Amino acid sequence: MIRIALAQLNQAVGDIDGNVARLQSAIDQAHSAGAQVLATPELAVPGYPPEDLVLKRSFVDANRDALDRIARSVRELVAVIGFVDQDGDHLYNAAAICHRGGVIGVYRKQLLPNYGVFDERRYFEPGDELVMLDTDQGILGVCICEDLWFDPGPAIALGDAGAQVIININASPFHKNKLTERTDLLRARAERARAAMVYVNMVGGQDELVFDGASMVIGADGELAARWPQFQEHFGVVAVSPGPGGAAGTDRFRTQTLTVHLNGRPASDEARFDKPAVDALSPEAEIYGALRLSLADYVAKNGFEKTVVGLSGGIDSALTAAIAVDALGPNNVLAVAMPSEYSTAHSLQDSKQLAANLGIEVLQVPIARILDAYLRDLTGAFGEAESGLAEENLQARIRGNLLMFASNRYGHLVVATGNKSEMACGYATLYGDMAGGFGLLKDVFKKEVYELARWRNSVKEIIPQAIIDKAPSAELRPDQKDSDSLPPYDILDPILEAYIERDESAEEIAARGFDEQVVRDVISLVDRAEYKRRQAPPGPKVTTKAFGRDRRLPISSKWRESQSVVMPETVTGERKPR
Repeated sequence: MIRIALAQLNQAVGDIDGNVARLQSAIDQAHSAGAQVLATPELAVPGYPPEDLVLKRSFVDANRDALDRIARSVRELVAVIGFVDQDGDHLYNAAAICHRGGVIGVYRKQLLPNYGVFDERRYFEPGDELVMLDTDQGILGVCICEDLWFDPGPAIALGDAGAQVIININASPFHKNKLTERTDLLRARAERARAAMVYVNMVGGQDELVFDGASMVIGADGELAARWPQFQEHFGVVAVSPGPGGAAGTDRFRTQTLTVHLNGRPASDEARFDKPAVDALSPEAEIYGALRLSLADYVAKNGFEKTVVGLSGGIDSALTAAIAVDALGPNNVLAVAMPSEYSTAHSLQDSKQLAANLGIEVLQVPIARILDAYLRDLTGAFGEAESGLAEENLQARIRGNLLMFASNRYGHLVVATGNKSEMACGYATLYGDMAGGFGLLKDVFKKEVYELARWRNSVKEIIPQAIIDKAPSAELRPDQKDSDSLPPYDILDPILEAYIERDESAEEIAARGFDEQVVRDVISLVDRAEYKRRQAPPGPKVTTKAFGRDRRLPISSKWRESQSVVMPETVTGERKPR
């Protein structure tokens, strides 16, 4: 048995001194706990993903100098530290093997992901050598993230070459069901390589990405031996039993073998230094945790302290405010209610009740007189016209201006409240409800908004039931409902998921039982709204294909999946505030 510490850290891109401090704290903990090996996340020194920062020589040099400082603090322990390595003009996503005050070996990531949110081939060269540690208590192999995901691949090659424990360091972003995918993958790789898998993952929010942690150890028999919690930093030590390792050998990779004496006596078979496995979260708790962490880190890592949220009395703004309070505390969330003549009395009352339940301050700024002043002056310039979409969107833009005024006055971050269903269909107003610094729900479908609200109320009831029960409405004209312009969300969301996340054609989606004309209308809305989504604030990725980093389509494009007639009120797509 080998005592291996897993440090699940929340590193910040570019905060090299802060990242070093967290790594050195983990090293100190590992020494104190009697660990023999310490595993830390991928690119833990510079933070992940560093993107074009690695094109700055000063940044890469600072990262290497920081690694040397870290290595000097490592004593008998073997510490695996992620950093950016450089050889001439070539950069590598690498793992340093630190021991007795220095770097004794470096592994360079071989499989560089270049799909979805990943763009590693833009920056890094692939490595071509395995790294193994021959110790008196077993043979250890080291690899990085993607190296584990493919068979054949470097992780399997390590097992074939005789590694009995494989340490895989990661910065693996979260999306729904990712934990299940990872666990199943690790089980398969452990059994195939005949080696225990030590998987350590980063945790924290970084712009649109959320890293969920959930570091784990899988035995060579495929059984889960330990798992750390999701969405929080965690340090612990696990007694890992080496597997038999492969006997086939490998001629596909050069192999660097380091001889290392591990400190102390091996752990006994009964030794266990941390809880075996933290239970997986429910689907709703998992998404809620991702959203909460992403907002907390976006606020902190960008120098804000407080946020401002527009409360409409609708479900989106209610959920946004609830998550903001859970992430930041009630003293750091300001709500602004901006009723118009079309706002119902119960919407205003529901907003006040929500604010009271959350313990947050709410400012009430009616917009009716502001709108009247606009319309008087605009009529003089543009002439008389029947009230329509322009007047509706003007209300949304007034509200956006008021929220940005609060932001400028107090220095708060405006959190936009639009969801993925709205962003997909363009059912949102540029410079209105789309105004803000962070779009918390932009990757959450409308049906999921309701599910998350109900889940949050199951923990403690804070969102008034009236908000959950009411029909969705922008309240920009009398008796307006979302269903006036969009299909019901229980029909709309499955169509959007099929088209956006699985790239299914109109015919394939219709074959699932949906009305073909409705499918083509929805697809047309999605295709025509690309220009608006490009101007939306960033927000956390929680699905397999989020707008922005994941789904990259041209704005100017003649290609249309559907040539059907679009609903006229939403061709321009600009609709409602939240």
